[in-house]
Amino acid sequence: MSRKKLRVGVLFGGRSGEHEISLRSALTVISSMDPERYEVVPIGIGRDGHWRLCKDAISLLKRSAPKLHALGHGGIPVSLPPYPHGRLLAQTTNNFERLKDGTHNGTLNRLDLIFPMLHGTFGEDGTVQGLLELAGIPYVGAGVLGSAIGMDKDIQKRLLRENGIPVVRYFSLTRAEVANDRQRARRLADQLGYPLFVKPNALGSSIGIRRVPSPASLSAALKDAFQYDRKILLEAACEGREYECAVLGNDDPKASVVGEIIVQRRHRFYSYESKYVDPGGAKVKIPADLPQSISDQMREICTSAFKTLALRGMARVDFLARSDFSECFVNEVNTIPGFTAISMYPKLWEESGMTLPKLIDRLIELALEVHQQRSRLKFTYQPRL
Repeated sequence: MSRKKLRVGVLFGGRSGEHEISLRSALTVISSMDPERYEVVPIGIGRDGHWRLCKDAISLLKRSAPKLHALGHGGIPVSLPPYPHGRLLAQTTNNFERLKDGTHNGTLNRLDLIFPMLHGTFGEDGTVQGLLELAGIPYVGAGVLGSAIGMDKDIQKRLLRENGIPVVRYFSLTRAEVANDRQRARRLADQLGYPLFVKPNALGSSIGIRRVPSPASLSAALKDAFQYDRKILLEAACEGREYECAVLGNDDPKASVVGEIIVQRRHRFYSYESKYVDPGGAKVKIPADLPQSISDQMREICTSAFKTLALRGMARVDFLARSDFSECFVNEVNTIPGFTAISMYPKLWEESGMTLPKLIDRLIELALEVHQQRSRLKFTYQPRL
């Protein structure tokens, strides 16, 4: 007797600055899902925030993703009302499309699980996770709290530091603080020393990040970063080597092998351009050429950071290290790491013995596991009279 397929809604696109990277990740995930186990329901979110069913998602993503184009306006508009038994209904909002597709009362079949492939704001920051919690549907990845912490790099670094996990020296700075004291950023930068890095507090894919070699470059870096966030970070440089490690699990997370990012040519750090635009901008070495003791230490830090930040499902932990390994810091933790053809998260697990289809299976299993545990909890209290 054949097993019933899970209907998995894959969310991609979104309103963040990482919209185009999300399309690349979704293309990889949808193309790798086992058709014998899953019925994929691709749901694209445009830059305007509208949700649309994308029937021919593979072709659509192949046209848009490789060239870093934004998602178009095709597809059937949908809303996602809650289903009484803890699943979602994908509901069309257009009568003509409703009839053409053979749906009834505007309702498409219910979704059993959501696989968010949304990077950055309005997708990786707890907002979509909160919606799915209210709807009572299982979803892959960190919950509301873990997602919010993962996006807010300032809070993330505070928690890591408080729990003995090393992070570089840094200061956070809001737009209001700069407006009230024009010299504050300069004073903080002088304390950190040059070169330093300026970055938006809550973003990813190295968008808005600038290396600041001297005071003369600080003003332009601040202006760029404040385009993307009301709070920014000034971080002391740790220029040497960059490493990444993948984490998978819920209460008992496991770490993959460690990989190294080797920036090439004119690039001074692992920037957006070196990642996605310049084909020769960086290369990876998996596993990294590391002393076993350093590799073991990084992997242990990864699982500790995962627990400290209340994460579940998946995360990628990025490290900065001096060339002689005299210092090693957690740069940041990403709760929805990239799943593009060049992304480290799936590559690290492949080198650790887990193929991409199996990795997707495991992530879905972990999501269902958490949902089942939460479904057994009581959310109301009846006092004894």
